[in-house]
Amino acid sequence: MDILIGVVLPISLAIIMFSLGIGLTLGDFRRVFTDFRAFAIGALCQVLIVPLATFAVIMSFGITGELAAGFMLLSFCPGGVTSNIISKFARGDVALSVSLTAAVSLLSIVTVPIGVVWAVAYFMGDEAPDVTVTSIAIAMFVITAVPVAIGVTIRHFATALADRIEPMISRIASVLFVIIVIAAVAGNWDFFLENLGQLGPALIVTNLALLLLALGIAGLLGLSAYQRKTVSIEAGIQNSTLAITIAPLIMGVSDTFSTLSLPAAVYGITMYFVALPFVLAYRRM
Repeated sequence: MDILIGVVLPISLAIIMFSLGIGLTLGDFRRVFTDFRAFAIGALCQVLIVPLATFAVIMSFGITGELAAGFMLLSFCPGGVTSNIISKFARGDVALSVSLTAAVSLLSIVTVPIGVVWAVAYFMGDEAPDVTVTSIAIAMFVITAVPVAIGVTIRHFATALADRIEPMISRIASVLFVIIVIAAVAGNWDFFLENLGQLGPALIVTNLALLLLALGIAGLLGLSAYQRKTVSIEAGIQNSTLAITIAPLIMGVSDTFSTLSLPAAVYGITMYFVALPFVLAYRRM
């Protein structure tokens, strides 16, 4: 289990982030500035509205301690690497989805460590681990930013190679995601069963709130239907793999998955079922 959590898990996340990077071009980052208004609204929902809505759900359900900190850890993570595919299926603005995923994933090197340090201190009190913003930021840079940068570089300088290996890398990333989620739930199986009555409804409500709030905010601020769909999906589909991987780094756990990772693991399963009716409705918008 030590090797799984300390070695296999970070490497798996790095591969998943590499699969994101190899699908990106420099134009995806430049698009942030060419369509800045839509990007700013999407990023605002992702970075600010998602944590605020999650905090409100935690308070409403009376969730405390490490489990509550796990909810917040998930909320600080960027959109999932599958959000681009889902946005395409929903007939949303795929270019905006790609730009949001890319930019917010890199921004998370700053936002996640700051948010996590606050969350564990606020919800865990005296039981909070001794963790610093710098230590988490360095770890995130190595296992997220570097693989993305390598992928983008290959895409830019060896486009033919990138086109050839991207489908295989994407399939590997999908398999790794499933394995990580199952392992995190299995590692907390007893605690999962004990808290299922509270955990499940809270995560579903969180997911519904994120999808609806982002959709409403994007509409109120005048984004097009295509952009509204994408902003909603980016808010509702979170990078749960990142949260699961960061959790042991925060808690210093090496022999088992910590409770901090449980909300992300369960959300990694439920978010697709909750989002499905929205996506089907979005296809008809």
